Amino acid sequence: MMTVPPTKWIVRFAAGAVVVAAVLIAVHYLTRDAFGEGIASGNGRIEATEVDIAAKSPGRIRSILADEGDEVRVGQVLAVIDTDSLQAQHFQAQAQVRAAATSVQAAEAQVAQALSQRAAALAQLRQREADFLSASQHFDRSTKLAAEGATPRQEQEDDNARVQAARAAIDAARAQVGAIDAAVATARSQVAGARANVEAAGATVRRIGADIDDAVLRAPRSGRIQYRVAEPGEVVGSGGKVLNMIDLSDVYLTFFLPEQAAGRVALGDEARIVLDSAPDRVLPARISFVADVAQFTPKTVETKDERQKLMYRVRASLEPSLVSRIGRLIKSGMPGMAYVRTDPLKPWPAKLAPKPPK
Repeated sequence: MMTVPPTKWIVRFAAGAVVVAAVLIAVHYLTRDAFGEGIASGNGRIEATEVDIAAKSPGRIRSILADEGDEVRVGQVLAVIDTDSLQAQHFQAQAQVRAAATSVQAAEAQVAQALSQRAAALAQLRQREADFLSASQHFDRSTKLAAEGATPRQEQEDDNARVQAARAAIDAARAQVGAIDAAVATARSQVAGARANVEAAGATVRRIGADIDDAVLRAPRSGRIQYRVAEPGEVVGSGGKVLNMIDLSDVYLTFFLPEQAAGRVALGDEARIVLDSAPDRVLPARISFVADVAQFTPKTVETKDERQKLMYRVRASLEPSLVSRIGRLIKSGMPGMAYVRTDPLKPWPAKLAPKPPK
Protein backbone atom coordinates (compact mmCIF):
# COMPACT_ATOMS: atom_id res chain seq x y z
CA MET A 1 0.00 0.00 0.00
CA MET A 2 1.38 3.35 -1.09
CA THR A 3 1.70 5.99 1.66
CA VAL A 4 0.81 9.61 0.80
CA PRO A 5 3.29 12.14 2.20
CA PRO A 6 1.79 14.47 4.82
CA THR A 7 2.48 17.55 2.70
CA LYS A 8 0.57 16.21 -0.30
CA TRP A 9 -2.33 15.13 1.98
CA ILE A 10 -2.62 18.64 3.32
CA VAL A 11 -2.58 20.07 -0.20
CA ARG A 12 -5.30 17.66 -1.34
CA PHE A 13 -7.44 18.43 1.73
CA ALA A 14 -7.10 22.17 1.20
CA ALA A 15 -8.00 21.81 -2.47
CA GLY A 16 -11.06 19.77 -1.58
CA ALA A 17 -12.09 22.32 1.02
CA VAL A 18 -11.79 25.10 -1.54
CA VAL A 19 -13.97 23.16 -3.97
CA VAL A 20 -16.61 22.51 -1.29
CA ALA A 21 -16.57 26.17 -0.24
CA ALA A 22 -16.90 27.28 -3.83
CA VAL A 23 -19.88 24.98 -4.31
CA LEU A 24 -21.53 26.27 -1.14
CA ILE A 25 -20.95 29.89 -2.16
CA ALA A 26 -22.35 29.18 -5.59
CA VAL A 27 -25.40 27.48 -4.12
CA HIS A 28 -25.84 30.42 -1.72
CA TYR A 29 -25.73 33.05 -4.43
CA LEU A 30 -27.80 31.00 -6.83
CA THR A 31 -30.39 30.63 -4.11
CA ARG A 32 -30.29 34.26 -3.04
CA ASP A 33 -30.27 35.63 -6.61
CA ALA A 34 -32.49 32.96 -8.10
CA PHE A 35 -34.45 35.58 -10.05
CA GLY A 36 -31.44 37.62 -11.18
CA GLU A 37 -30.87 41.34 -11.08
CA GLY A 38 -33.86 43.57 -10.46
CA ILE A 39 -35.49 41.27 -7.89
CA ALA A 40 -34.57 41.69 -4.22
CA SER A 41 -35.74 39.42 -1.47
CA GLY A 42 -35.61 38.91 2.27
CA ASN A 43 -36.94 36.46 4.78
CA GLY A 44 -39.26 37.30 7.62
CA ARG A 45 -42.40 36.25 9.46
CA ILE A 46 -46.05 37.09 9.04
CA GLU A 47 -47.19 39.67 11.54
CA ALA A 48 -50.47 41.43 12.25
CA THR A 49 -51.63 44.27 14.45
CA GLU A 50 -52.46 42.86 17.88
CA VAL A 51 -55.23 44.31 20.04
CA ASP A 52 -55.77 43.56 23.72
CA ILE A 53 -59.39 43.40 24.89
CA ALA A 54 -59.13 44.70 28.46
CA ALA A 55 -61.44 45.80 31.25
CA LYS A 56 -61.58 49.54 31.86
CA SER A 57 -62.67 49.16 35.49
CA PRO A 58 -61.89 46.36 37.95
CA GLY A 59 -64.48 43.64 38.32
CA ARG A 60 -65.38 39.99 38.03
CA ILE A 61 -65.74 38.48 34.57
CA ARG A 62 -69.35 37.41 34.12
CA SER A 63 -69.00 35.75 30.71
CA ILE A 64 -66.67 35.41 27.71
CA LEU A 65 -68.44 34.98 24.40
CA ALA A 66 -65.48 34.25 22.10
CA ASP A 67 -63.01 31.39 21.89
CA GLU A 68 -59.49 31.20 20.55
CA GLY A 69 -59.52 31.10 16.77
CA ASP A 70 -62.93 32.75 16.41
CA GLU A 71 -63.23 35.43 13.77
CA VAL A 72 -65.09 38.45 15.14
CA ARG A 73 -66.48 41.60 13.57
CA VAL A 74 -66.17 45.16 14.82
CA GLY A 75 -68.63 45.95 17.61
CA GLN A 76 -69.28 42.30 18.46
CA VAL A 77 -69.69 41.58 22.19
CA LEU A 78 -66.75 39.49 23.35
CA ALA A 79 -67.00 39.53 27.14
CA VAL A 80 -69.07 41.02 29.98
CA ILE A 81 -67.79 42.27 33.34
CA ASP A 82 -70.11 42.08 36.37
CA THR A 83 -71.70 45.49 37.06
CA ASP A 84 -73.77 44.92 40.23
CA SER A 85 -71.68 47.41 42.20
CA LEU A 86 -71.76 49.93 39.37
CA GLN A 87 -75.53 49.57 39.04
CA ALA A 88 -75.93 50.38 42.75
CA GLN A 89 -73.71 53.43 42.36
CA HIS A 90 -75.73 54.43 39.31
CA PHE A 91 -79.02 54.31 41.24
CA GLN A 92 -77.45 56.34 44.06
CA ALA A 93 -76.21 58.97 41.63
CA GLN A 94 -79.66 59.19 40.02
CA ALA A 95 -81.19 59.76 43.47
CA GLN A 96 -78.65 62.53 44.06
CA VAL A 97 -79.75 64.16 40.81
CA ARG A 98 -83.36 64.14 41.95
CA ALA A 99 -82.41 65.55 45.37
CA ALA A 100 -80.34 68.28 43.75
CA ALA A 101 -83.22 69.16 41.43
CA THR A 102 -85.50 69.49 44.47
CA SER A 103 -82.94 71.80 46.07
CA VAL A 104 -83.00 73.97 42.95
CA GLN A 105 -86.78 74.27 43.18
CA ALA A 106 -86.59 75.16 46.87
CA ALA A 107 -83.89 77.78 46.23
CA GLU A 108 -85.87 79.27 43.35
CA ALA A 109 -88.92 79.49 45.63
CA GLN A 110 -86.81 81.37 48.18
CA VAL A 111 -85.72 83.79 45.48
CA ALA A 112 -89.33 84.39 44.45
CA GLN A 113 -90.35 84.92 48.07
CA ALA A 114 -87.48 87.34 48.66
CA LEU A 115 -88.37 89.27 45.51
CA SER A 116 -91.98 89.52 46.71
CA GLN A 117 -90.80 90.82 50.08
CA ARG A 118 -88.58 93.32 48.31
CA ALA A 119 -91.53 94.61 46.28
CA ALA A 120 -93.53 95.05 49.50
CA ALA A 121 -90.58 96.79 51.17
CA LEU A 122 -90.21 99.18 48.23
CA ALA A 123 -93.93 99.99 48.41
CA GLN A 124 -93.58 100.67 52.12
CA LEU A 125 -90.55 102.87 51.42
CA ARG A 126 -92.55 104.92 48.94
CA GLN A 127 -95.34 105.23 51.53
CA ARG A 128 -92.83 106.44 54.13
CA GLU A 129 -91.42 108.94 51.65
CA ALA A 130 -94.97 110.24 50.97
CA ASP A 131 -95.59 110.52 54.72
CA PHE A 132 -92.34 112.46 55.07
CA LEU A 133 -93.35 114.84 52.26
CA SER A 134 -96.76 115.44 53.86
CA ALA A 135 -95.25 115.97 57.29
CA SER A 136 -92.69 118.38 55.86
CA GLN A 137 -95.44 120.44 54.18
CA HIS A 138 -97.45 120.60 57.40
CA PHE A 139 -94.35 121.66 59.29
CA ASP A 140 -93.62 124.45 56.80
CA ARG A 141 -97.18 125.82 57.12
CA SER A 142 -97.26 125.58 60.89
CA THR A 143 -93.91 127.32 61.08
CA LYS A 144 -95.23 130.29 59.05
CA LEU A 145 -98.48 130.47 60.99
CA ALA A 146 -96.66 130.23 64.31
CA ALA A 147 -94.41 133.10 63.25
CA GLU A 148 -97.51 135.17 62.50
CA GLY A 149 -99.10 134.10 65.78
CA ALA A 150 -101.98 132.42 63.97
CA THR A 151 -101.33 129.01 65.50
CA PRO A 152 -99.85 127.88 68.74
CA ARG A 153 -96.16 127.08 68.90
CA GLN A 154 -97.07 123.59 70.12
CA GLU A 155 -98.60 122.71 66.75
CA GLN A 156 -95.33 123.65 65.06
CA GLU A 157 -93.39 121.43 67.41
CA ASP A 158 -95.81 118.54 66.84
CA ASP A 159 -95.42 118.91 63.06
CA ASN A 160 -91.64 118.91 63.47
CA ALA A 161 -91.83 115.69 65.48
CA ARG A 162 -93.92 114.10 62.75
CA VAL A 163 -91.27 115.12 60.16
CA GLN A 164 -88.52 113.50 62.19
CA ALA A 165 -90.58 110.34 62.66
CA ALA A 166 -91.28 110.17 58.92
CA ARG A 167 -87.58 110.59 58.17
CA ALA A 168 -86.74 107.74 60.59
CA ALA A 169 -89.42 105.58 58.99
CA ILE A 170 -87.82 106.18 55.57
CA ASP A 171 -84.42 105.12 56.90
CA ALA A 172 -85.95 101.99 58.40
CA ALA A 173 -87.75 101.16 55.14
CA ARG A 174 -84.55 101.63 53.16
CA ALA A 175 -82.69 99.36 55.58
CA GLN A 176 -85.38 96.74 55.16
CA VAL A 177 -85.06 96.95 51.37
CA GLY A 178 -81.27 96.51 51.70
CA ALA A 179 -81.73 93.47 53.92
CA ILE A 180 -84.18 91.95 51.46
CA ASP A 181 -81.74 92.63 48.58
CA ALA A 182 -79.10 90.68 50.50
CA ALA A 183 -81.59 87.86 51.02
CA VAL A 184 -82.35 87.83 47.27
CA ALA A 185 -78.63 87.61 46.45
CA THR A 186 -78.21 84.77 48.95
CA ALA A 187 -81.19 82.90 47.52
CA ARG A 188 -79.88 83.33 43.98
CA SER A 189 -76.45 81.98 45.00
CA GLN A 190 -78.23 79.02 46.55
CA VAL A 191 -79.99 78.46 43.24
CA ALA A 192 -76.65 78.54 41.42
CA GLY A 193 -75.15 76.13 43.93
CA ALA A 194 -78.13 73.78 43.65
CA ARG A 195 -77.90 73.84 39.86
CA ALA A 196 -74.18 73.10 40.07
CA ASN A 197 -75.03 70.13 42.30
CA VAL A 198 -77.50 68.94 39.67
CA GLU A 199 -74.80 69.15 36.97
CA ALA A 200 -72.27 67.36 39.19
CA ALA A 201 -74.73 64.61 40.04
CA GLY A 202 -75.68 64.31 36.36
CA ALA A 203 -72.02 64.03 35.41
CA THR A 204 -71.63 61.25 37.97
CA VAL A 205 -74.62 59.45 36.47
CA ARG A 206 -73.13 59.73 33.00
CA ARG A 207 -69.69 58.60 34.18
CA ILE A 208 -71.06 55.53 35.94
CA GLY A 209 -73.29 54.84 32.93
CA ALA A 210 -70.20 54.96 30.72
CA ASP A 211 -68.44 52.54 33.07
CA ILE A 212 -71.43 50.20 32.85
CA ASP A 213 -71.32 50.40 29.06
CA ASP A 214 -67.57 49.78 29.11
CA ALA A 215 -68.19 46.63 31.15
CA VAL A 216 -69.47 45.12 27.90
CA LEU A 217 -66.22 44.43 26.02
CA ARG A 218 -66.68 44.76 22.27
CA ALA A 219 -64.33 44.10 19.39
CA PRO A 220 -62.73 47.43 18.40
CA ARG A 221 -62.14 46.07 14.91
CA SER A 222 -62.69 42.92 12.89
CA GLY A 223 -60.15 40.16 13.39
CA ARG A 224 -59.40 36.81 14.97
CA ILE A 225 -59.14 35.89 18.65
CA GLN A 226 -55.65 34.61 19.50
CA TYR A 227 -55.74 34.03 23.25
CA ARG A 228 -58.15 33.93 26.16
CA VAL A 229 -56.07 35.58 28.84
CA ALA A 230 -58.71 35.19 31.58
CA GLU A 231 -61.74 33.02 32.27
CA PRO A 232 -65.27 33.68 33.61
CA GLY A 233 -65.34 34.14 37.37
CA GLU A 234 -61.86 35.66 37.56
CA VAL A 235 -61.43 39.15 38.95
CA VAL A 236 -59.44 41.53 36.77
CA GLY A 237 -58.05 44.91 37.70
CA SER A 238 -58.35 48.15 35.83
CA GLY A 239 -56.82 47.51 32.42
CA GLY A 240 -56.78 43.74 33.01
CA LYS A 241 -56.53 41.77 29.77
CA VAL A 242 -59.33 39.36 28.94
CA LEU A 243 -58.70 38.51 25.27
CA ASN A 244 -56.06 39.11 22.62
CA MET A 245 -56.97 39.48 18.96
CA ILE A 246 -55.24 40.26 15.69
CA ASP A 247 -56.49 42.62 13.03
CA LEU A 248 -56.77 40.63 9.82
CA SER A 249 -57.03 43.83 7.79
CA ASP A 250 -53.40 44.65 8.63
CA VAL A 251 -51.31 41.55 7.88
CA TYR A 252 -47.73 42.02 6.71
CA LEU A 253 -44.30 40.45 6.45
CA THR A 254 -41.29 42.42 7.69
CA PHE A 255 -37.95 41.82 5.97
CA PHE A 256 -34.66 43.65 5.44
CA LEU A 257 -32.96 45.02 2.33
CA PRO A 258 -29.50 46.49 1.82
CA GLU A 259 -29.14 50.18 1.00
CA GLN A 260 -28.79 49.64 -2.77
CA ALA A 261 -32.07 47.74 -2.93
CA ALA A 262 -33.99 49.72 -0.30
CA GLY A 263 -33.26 52.97 -2.14
CA ARG A 264 -35.14 51.64 -5.17
CA VAL A 265 -38.24 50.58 -3.26
CA ALA A 266 -41.10 52.99 -2.67
CA LEU A 267 -44.37 52.86 -0.79
CA GLY A 268 -47.08 51.20 -2.82
CA ASP A 269 -44.70 49.11 -4.92
CA GLU A 270 -45.80 45.60 -5.78
CA ALA A 271 -44.36 42.73 -3.78
CA ARG A 272 -44.73 38.99 -3.59
CA ILE A 273 -44.82 36.79 -0.49
CA VAL A 274 -44.14 33.04 -0.44
CA LEU A 275 -44.78 31.30 2.87
CA ASP A 276 -42.74 28.29 3.93
CA SER A 277 -45.98 26.47 4.65
CA ALA A 278 -47.17 26.93 1.05
CA PRO A 279 -44.08 27.25 -1.18
CA ASP A 280 -46.13 26.72 -4.33
CA ARG A 281 -48.43 29.66 -3.60
CA VAL A 282 -47.48 33.28 -4.32
CA LEU A 283 -49.35 36.00 -2.43
CA PRO A 284 -49.57 39.50 -3.95
CA ALA A 285 -48.65 42.33 -1.59
CA ARG A 286 -47.76 46.02 -1.46
CA ILE A 287 -44.86 47.82 0.20
CA SER A 288 -46.40 49.71 3.12
CA PHE A 289 -43.28 50.79 5.00
CA VAL A 290 -39.61 51.50 4.30
CA ALA A 291 -37.43 52.58 7.22
CA ASP A 292 -35.69 55.96 7.01
CA VAL A 293 -32.78 54.81 9.16
CA ALA A 294 -30.54 51.80 8.59
CA GLN A 295 -29.97 49.25 11.32
CA PHE A 296 -28.10 46.02 11.96
CA THR A 297 -30.41 43.20 11.02
CA PRO A 298 -31.42 40.58 13.59
CA LYS A 299 -30.10 37.03 13.59
CA THR A 300 -33.31 35.81 11.98
CA VAL A 301 -31.92 36.95 8.64
CA GLU A 302 -30.65 33.79 6.99
CA THR A 303 -27.13 34.68 5.81
CA LYS A 304 -24.31 35.80 8.07
CA ASP A 305 -22.88 38.32 5.60
CA GLU A 306 -26.24 40.07 5.41
CA ARG A 307 -26.50 40.18 9.20
CA GLN A 308 -23.21 42.06 9.34
CA LYS A 309 -24.48 44.82 7.03
CA LEU A 310 -26.57 47.86 7.78
CA MET A 311 -29.98 47.06 6.35
CA TYR A 312 -33.32 48.83 6.01
CA ARG A 313 -36.49 47.39 7.46
CA VAL A 314 -39.25 46.98 4.88
CA ARG A 315 -42.84 45.86 5.30
CA ALA A 316 -44.93 44.10 2.63
CA SER A 317 -48.65 44.15 3.45
CA LEU A 318 -51.22 41.72 2.12
CA GLU A 319 -54.41 43.06 0.63
CA PRO A 320 -57.29 42.96 3.18
CA SER A 321 -59.61 41.42 0.56
CA LEU A 322 -57.14 38.57 0.08
CA VAL A 323 -56.75 38.04 3.81
CA SER A 324 -60.52 37.93 4.23
CA ARG A 325 -60.65 35.03 1.74
CA ILE A 326 -57.72 32.99 3.00
CA GLY A 327 -57.48 34.32 6.55
CA ARG A 328 -57.64 30.89 8.18
CA LEU A 329 -54.58 29.76 6.21
CA ILE A 330 -52.48 32.71 7.41
CA LYS A 331 -51.28 32.77 10.98
CA SER A 332 -49.10 35.25 12.79
CA GLY A 333 -45.51 34.01 13.05
CA MET A 334 -45.45 32.01 9.81
CA PRO A 335 -42.01 32.30 8.14
CA GLY A 336 -41.70 33.21 4.51
CA MET A 337 -39.89 35.17 1.81
CA ALA A 338 -40.77 38.58 0.40
CA TYR A 339 -39.76 39.62 -3.12
CA VAL A 340 -39.74 43.12 -4.55
CA ARG A 341 -38.64 44.59 -7.88
CA THR A 342 -35.74 47.04 -7.69
CA ASP A 343 -36.07 47.59 -11.44
CA PRO A 344 -39.68 48.60 -12.28
CA LEU A 345 -39.09 47.82 -15.96
CA LYS A 346 -38.28 44.20 -15.27
CA PRO A 347 -41.35 41.94 -15.49
CA TRP A 348 -42.13 39.58 -12.66
CA PRO A 349 -40.74 36.08 -13.20
CA ALA A 350 -43.32 33.45 -14.03
CA LYS A 351 -42.57 31.66 -10.75
CA LEU A 352 -43.66 34.79 -8.85
CA ALA A 353 -46.97 35.20 -10.65
CA PRO A 354 -49.73 35.68 -8.04
CA LYS A 355 -51.23 32.34 -7.11
CA PRO A 356 -52.98 32.61 -3.74
CA PRO A 357 -54.46 29.56 -2.03
CA LYS A 358 -58.07 28.76 -2.84
